[in-house]
Amino acid sequence: MQRYFIEQPFNDEIATIREDDAHHIINVMRMRLADELIAVHNGEAFVCKITKIDNGSIEVQKTGEVRPNTELPIHVTIACGLPKGDKLELIVQKSTELGMYDFIPFEAERSIVKWDAKKGKKKQERLQKIAKEAAEQSHRTHIPTIHEQYSFKQLLQVVGDYDVVFLADEEDAKETSRTRFAERLKKVYDYKSMLVIFGPEGGIDRSEAQALQQLGCQSISLGPRILRAETAPLYVLSAISYEFE
Repeated sequence: MQRYFIEQPFNDEIATIREDDAHHIINVMRMRLADELIAVHNGEAFVCKITKIDNGSIEVQKTGEVRPNTELPIHVTIACGLPKGDKLELIVQKSTELGMYDFIPFEAERSIVKWDAKKGKKKQERLQKIAKEAAEQSHRTHIPTIHEQYSFKQLLQVVGDYDVVFLADEEDAKETSRTRFAERLKKVYDYKSMLVIFGPEGGIDRSEAQALQQLGCQSISLGPRILRAETAPLYVLSAISYEFE
């Protein structure tokens, strides 16, 4: 059943869907009166039927059936140093499917790509649209918030907002005795929020790693193999899902 996120609350069990989603319902899905869809509002998914189609807008009414919550039991924010090309699009899409809660792109010391204000805003909007579509496809009840580009200094300032912060450090993977991510996860069952930080293609700079560790960030290894920038977040979210779900 097709799923759509709506911002406005239901009024007497009725809500209105407009703009792009209404266009999709009418012209792409070719839905008609009495057809059913899932409308998600404020973290809850309701099965609704179409009661009115008028001038490019759709009116839907709750049927009384509520779909189960599909979110991870811990809010996981992913922070990635800006990588090259369209890798962020892949990271955001697949990470949304795997349960990511929020996403922070940041300019790392080894980031080759640089975003100016205009380019950064367009990138953010594009990534937010990708997150919305991926959340609908994967039957989420939450669309991850794609934050504007952070500087590394700004990233340091939000570290304290999370119950636990991990740094995926490729230097740790090279050690004979590695810090196993699985062991770290077993200690955070009572936590509500987690931030996991990844460097760009060249990895996190040593000065950045030290600054994060001084704020209590815990380094983790993602196994003995060195993962690509676009692979590491997906590995982490898969491990978290396996452990918690």
